[in-house]
Amino acid sequence: MVKVRLSRAGAKKRPYYHIVVTNKESARDGRFIEQIGTYDPSRPIADARVDYPRLDYWVGVGAQVSERVASVVKEHRRTVEAS
Repeated sequence: MVKVRLSRAGAKKRPYYHIVVTNKESARDGRFIEQIGTYDPSRPIADARVDYPRLDYWVGVGAQVSERVASVVKEHRRTVEAS
């Protein structure tokens, strides 16, 4: 099964995440199929980067979106559309 989830990067106590498409069985920070965005929880949500056409493609072919990625995308869409 293919999932869209966060992959952690950054220093200790300063997380930074990549939004990746990966196989469900892969390690959290392991091999991935495609990187479709970034998210830094210490910065405003408007600074996140999401490739919406690729996200829509992967969801269209059956990829499952994790709860955290879904909330980040929802908040990012709301913020970007409001400005």
